[in-house]
Amino acid sequence: MDFLWRRRAARIVQAWKHDRILDLATGSGDLALTLAKHCPGSEITGADFCLPMLLQAKAKGVSRLVVADGTRLPFPDETFDVITVAFGLRNMESWSGALREMSRVLKPNGHLLVLDFSIPENTFLRPAYRAYLHHILPRIAGLLTREKSAYDYLADSIEKFPRGGAMKSLMDANGYCESTFEPLTCGIVSIYTGRRG
Repeated sequence: MDFLWRRRAARIVQAWKHDRILDLATGSGDLALTLAKHCPGSEITGADFCLPMLLQAKAKGVSRLVVADGTRLPFPDETFDVITVAFGLRNMESWSGALREMSRVLKPNGHLLVLDFSIPENTFLRPAYRAYLHHILPRIAGLLTREKSAYDYLADSIEKFPRGGAMKSLMDANGYCESTFEPLTCGIVSIYTGRRG
């Protein structure tokens, strides 16, 4: 599913037809590489605070990489046309602070795309998904990885992260306009977009 989510995000960015893209919280570079396939004329920079992850991204072929904290980006004002962040904003120290910092380094009328987990709005699916997220996934993943606490954290962070209209309001309050959201896979993931006002 992750492949399909990244491809959808890249197609949205491709339609914006911009030159300079920052993939924030790039991790091992999966979204940056997908963006490179869909936007071959664009300059794509991957940024992450975790150097070992950037080394993985480099090994996969991401050439422009910067160690950076999403709330204190080492770029001048109005550097990028587009910023993407996949499964990273949710883990940042301050969602508002990170959104404001991203707005600072976006050019006027530049675009932001956030791809992250959410909770389905469907009243029948939501309880089943929450049971899976909080009870089944941590146990199975804990047996396989011996890192159950990481999956407990994942579930808690997804519950706390704003979704739907709440996320649009957060974006609007921190420098963006024309905010939208698109639920994917029955709403377990959502894509949020906005334009720097």
